[in-house]
Amino acid sequence: MINLKQDTDGNVRMSRIFPSKTAITITFTDGSQEETTGGKMNELYNAALADFRLRNGMDAKGFSHNPVPSIHRKNAVGFVPVKPGLGK
Repeated sequence: MINLKQDTDGNVRMSRIFPSKTAITITFTDGSQEETTGGKMNELYNAALADFRLRNGMDAKGFSHNPVPSIHRKNAVGFVPVKPGLGK
C-alpha cells in the first residue's frame, strides 16, 4: 500500500508511474482519506503531463517547438492535482 498526502495547493507528489493494481491511499487536506489504484493515479499523471506539455509548447513526446530554448526536468511533472471522489 502506498500513502500519498495532498498539499495545500490540491496536489500530490508523484514523479513516477505506479503498477496498475497497486493500492494507493490519498490523505486530503481536510483529513479525509480515499483509496484508489495505481491505474487511476497513472491516468491523472498522464493528464497532468499532457497539460504541462500543452502549456509549454511541447509535442506529445515532450519535444519543445518554442524558438527560445527552455530547460524542463525530463519534460515531466512532479505534482498531480487530486480531489476527493476521484475513484468514482
